[in-house]
Amino acid sequence: MTAALALFDMNPPTTPRTRTRFAPSPTGFIHLGNIRSALYPWAFARSTGGDFILRIEDTDLDRSTQAAVDVIIEGMNWLGLSYDEGPFYQMQRMDRYKAVLVDLQAAGHVYPCYMSMSELDARRERQMTAKEKPRYDGTWRPEDGKQLPPIPDGVQPVLRFRNPQGGLVKWIDKVKGEIAISNDELDDLVIARPDGTPTYNFCVVVDDIDMGITHVIRGDDHVNNTPRQINIFRALGQEPPVYAHLPTVLNELGEKMSKRNGAKPVTQYREEGYLPDAMVNYLARLGWSHKDDEIFSREQFLQWFNLDHLGKSAAQFDEAKLRWVNAQHIKASADDVLVPLVQAQLHKRGIEADERLKGICALFKDRCDTTAVLADWAAVFYADVSPVEAELAQHVADAVRPALALLADKLASCAWDKLGIAAVIKEVLAAQGVKMSQLAMPVRVLVAGSAHTPSLDAMLPLFKREKVIARLKQA
Repeated sequence: MTAALALFDMNPPTTPRTRTRFAPSPTGFIHLGNIRSALYPWAFARSTGGDFILRIEDTDLDRSTQAAVDVIIEGMNWLGLSYDEGPFYQMQRMDRYKAVLVDLQAAGHVYPCYMSMSELDARRERQMTAKEKPRYDGTWRPEDGKQLPPIPDGVQPVLRFRNPQGGLVKWIDKVKGEIAISNDELDDLVIARPDGTPTYNFCVVVDDIDMGITHVIRGDDHVNNTPRQINIFRALGQEPPVYAHLPTVLNELGEKMSKRNGAKPVTQYREEGYLPDAMVNYLARLGWSHKDDEIFSREQFLQWFNLDHLGKSAAQFDEAKLRWVNAQHIKASADDVLVPLVQAQLHKRGIEADERLKGICALFKDRCDTTAVLADWAAVFYADVSPVEAELAQHVADAVRPALALLADKLASCAWDKLGIAAVIKEVLAAQGVKMSQLAMPVRVLVAGSAHTPSLDAMLPLFKREKVIARLKQA
């Protein structure tokens, strides 16, 4: 047993409990492409009765911010992607990494390299000129019988991992199938900088071992890191986890989704009125499928989810499709669920709702694709409306004004409910000899500010009586 292996007290059961992780770098806001890399490991852990761990990979000190961490956690909480352990921060684990480095170096898996950056750049330049793959040439790699260069004065070395030579690194990727990389394609990776700070590929392996990660589900931009990480796992006497590398999420222009290409923070979708279950539904379909099902609940998703139906091709974001999915979830939502969401949208506009909001949500939710749009309708019942001049001119003609005046008078004393208002409308139609459309359209425009609303007897009881009468008298 090597000293490195002795660092780990690993006695896994025959069938280990599933343990997955989401390990974002807090170097910018989290967008939909990022959060999908949290959704699948979360779903796999939940669907198998396992654990989901949140790990913050914050070793990029120049770019990592607490604000970005806060947005990651806020976005995950909003979407209901609860984690069982964490958040763990890599910067708080530096002593652990350094201890493993010391042990690996003692076991001969790590060696100091004194090649300066200028030397390295010059060698790479020569390799590229010769049309060779730029790579470290092993100058400081110790070998039997090899004479190493004299150690230069005043130079702090990097530490390099002694990658195996010859043979293949092979793994069965749950998305891409079997992948094999020749060890001869991999140079000796820097795993600690001159100041002793460990680098990403090394920290990830130590974390995954210490946290007992069984499945790594992440973006396919990490495929090239995987063979290096597998070799480090084996140097530490551990077998690597199962890997599933997810295809990229593209934006609507077919570019990789990123903040540079116009991606929005996940939390902005909350502000725009999207439901978390609708977002989970839409994101799940960006790279996974269950038969032809397009709309499903969170519970159904977790019941169906596995790694065998992950897509192999890049998925493309489509905001129109997202709005359609959101509309289906709004339509299926209980009114009590929608009320606080619409209330929050109204509050941002300086409008305080009352007990009528539940009925308003029930009446209008079938025609809305976000809670912000539903709040647009609800605002009509609480704030002043300004009918469109063209609709006023089209529908509020002189011929219908007597009917509007009579309706206003009769509404002043009728029962203020659907049946009472329906009876009054029927009386006015008979008395004035007008058709329903001739009366309903101007009433809609005057009272609700739009000619396109639900039926009058369903809508008017949700207004305050005095507001309806006052708006009708404006004719």
